Amino acid sequence: MRARIRRTGVGLALYALACSPGDAARDSESVPQAEQMVPDILATNAFYYYEDVESAWRFYTDVMGFETAADYGFAKIMRVAAASYLTLVDEARGMHSSDEPKSVTLALVTEQVEGWYDYLQSKGVPMRGNFNYREAQPHDGFVAIDPEGYLIEVERFNVHAENTQLLPRMAQFSALGPAGGDRPSDLEVRATVFWLYYADIPGASAFYEQLLGEEVIVNQGWAKVYPASGTGYIGLVDGTRGLHQATEEKGVTVSFFTSHVETWFERAKAQGIELRTSEFTDESGRVRVFVGYDPEGYFLEWDTFLDVEVNARLMQQLRASGS
Repeated sequence: MRARIRRTGVGLALYALACSPGDAARDSESVPQAEQMVPDILATNAFYYYEDVESAWRFYTDVMGFETAADYGFAKIMRVAAASYLTLVDEARGMHSSDEPKSVTLALVTEQVEGWYDYLQSKGVPMRGNFNYREAQPHDGFVAIDPEGYLIEVERFNVHAENTQLLPRMAQFSALGPAGGDRPSDLEVRATVFWLYYADIPGASAFYEQLLGEEVIVNQGWAKVYPASGTGYIGLVDGTRGLHQATEEKGVTVSFFTSHVETWFERAKAQGIELRTSEFTDESGRVRVFVGYDPEGYFLEWDTFLDVEVNARLMQQLRASGS
């Protein structure tokens, strides 16, 4: 397994304690301006790491029907929903290796769960159990497995008291159909949730509420969902009850596409987030980026894409999602 820069955990542990629910709220006048401001998040994204990235790319292109918004060769940025992306990375060039625990699940939120199930079965995609509909549940769906073991949950949030805040928000954005491949045209994706797995849900919740400036929008008790981009959500799951356990190493990086990476960098520093590097960097003239850690070691990356030819399609999409 590839070695990485280790987190000390001390700063974020103190941060989680400072943000615990029993503590008094800080006077906003005493909070640095960078910490008060919440810069834009044009889209959510996660980097997945593959031994055979070309094979993974064919799966997500031909079977899942996702569009390649930018192709860097070793990394392919796939558009999943209007403001939701997934980036496939050659492990030889990435921050993680393919043998690290895949402690993440990508949920595709759709109204066509049954159609997706029939389609993926017809393509021979392995499943983690069958789709079993149960009436009056807050959500239903099934879990498929991608070529190297990442989980894909196809999920419908139903009309239910648990989802009263989520459903109107999701309805503001059009669902995205296939960009090509074999996926039928009537199978759409309205939104995504990146489910992450934690030993300390209260600590993780405090961190993300402060980071995103958002309150929980779906509270299942052992799982909580927070809005990030227009169609992208972050889900925090109790690692003793979810599809994955909480793990020290994680074969995923969660990222936020933004037009203001510098402002996010100042906000991260003001909030005491532990950073992987002391400055943001310009990677190959394509993107300005910095990376930090959340309370349990998930890598968090912020990306501002530069106006170069390889980014043309992606930037067109991001401008539309930010308008």
